Amino acid sequence: MLRDTFDGAAERYDRARPRYPRPLVDELARTADLGPARRVLEIAPGTGQLTVPLAEFGCRLTAVELGPSLAALARRNLGAFPRVDVQVADFELWEVPDEPFDLAVTATAYHWFDPGRFLARTASALRPGGHLAVVTTHHVAGGTQDFFDRMQRCYERWDPATPPGLRMPTEVETATDTREFEGSAYFEDVTVWRGAQEITYTTDEYLDVVLTYSGHLAMDEPSRQGLLACLRELLETRHGGRVTKRYFHELITATRTGACGTGA
Repeated sequence: MLRDTFDGAAERYDRARPRYPRPLVDELARTADLGPARRVLEIAPGTGQLTVPLAEFGCRLTAVELGPSLAALARRNLGAFPRVDVQVADFELWEVPDEPFDLAVTATAYHWFDPGRFLARTASALRPGGHLAVVTTHHVAGGTQDFFDRMQRCYERWDPATPPGLRMPTEVETATDTREFEGSAYFEDVTVWRGAQEITYTTDEYLDVVLTYSGHLAMDEPSRQGLLACLRELLETRHGGRVTKRYFHELITATRTGACGTGA
């Protein structure tokens, strides 16, 4: 599966993947009333991009990560937080503990799960009145837009599956349809926070980011190297070796209803 490719690039993933904007973290903390008394479940934490700022609130946190290499780096990054437990498991098969959580959160990983099963399993892990939080990350129009327009020629050449004339979407076009949350029997009071951040990369830093994406990791080696060389040439010859990328984040939260469910 494509989601399994991340573990083979754990060090690069830890180094290159963007952290989440502070306003998003603060909004999540406010919604879930995070503090030492709260029990938090994080699903697919990667190397701790969101886990570290959540742990800073002093909560007891269990992080369930599929990849052992990613989990090892998460433990390293969270070494200063003794109340964090990083477990290696497939969340869809993980045994949900008897003591319920106050918050279940997943960041930039929800798309890897079957929505119906995911919502049922997270509901089974939460107390009534607890919160589910889903963080999304989208790559949208903005930043060094001329580079992102031009780079499509690199993708069309080296990745035949690239649709001709593909362009970066706008924030409006990428906004998540929340009906699957609103229609769930397990959750109510769905809210959405949205915000963007722009990050400027050198050529090497940008290519590092590219090499953390599952589709790029799954390419055959000649095609991947051809694509990277094409992107490098474009950045160095047309953009002075620097590019600014715009990320659009959403924080979707919902409250666990009082309904019972096993999530099996």
